[in-house]
Amino acid sequence: MSLTTNIMATHEQILHFPKDGKPSLAANEWLIWSGSQDEGSLPDLEHGKKKVLVPFTWWISHHHEADIQAKTKNGQIGVWFAADDDILKHTELVEQGKQVWPLVAAHFPIFRDGRSFSTAALLRDRFQWTGEIRAIGDVLIDQLLQGARVGFDSFALRPDQKTDVALKQFDLFSVTTQNTWRSQRTTRSMLSA
Repeated sequence: MSLTTNIMATHEQILHFPKDGKPSLAANEWLIWSGSQDEGSLPDLEHGKKKVLVPFTWWISHHHEADIQAKTKNGQIGVWFAADDDILKHTELVEQGKQVWPLVAAHFPIFRDGRSFSTAALLRDRFQWTGEIRAIGDVLIDQLLQGARVGFDSFALRPDQKTDVALKQFDLFSVTTQNTWRSQRTTRSMLSA
């Protein structure tokens, strides 16, 4: 299988929305490798990118290898979770990963499959993940607000999505009526003001 068939398509820019910051665009430095668990070696990194997100199922089988550990410690390897990955089943491995992964991502196989929202929420709430969580896959502009509320702080939008429109999504609402990963809901006294 060729490298290009194993790399997921994404925008050249990533939308970052840090917890206490403003949304912005940045160059995408990460390839998203869709390699299978059985494939042993990482892809040769091309096109100036030196970092790769690997599937969690692949990580499970290969995380003990010395070269994988070294590249991860150098910030070159992160992990992405498929929508059907049971991260609670692998609690110990995720806890260990918190110490070394520079980035984790949750994959949306299709925009109407919301299981990856739960993955982000579990990473933030149960695992107390404080690093970057990126939404990858079939990520549409319509998902940005919900994603930001549950714990995503970066988004690799589907290539056909307009980044200028995406940046404006976070200014649509000034009041929240639910608690989120980012903040508590707006209090009643603020609503009546």
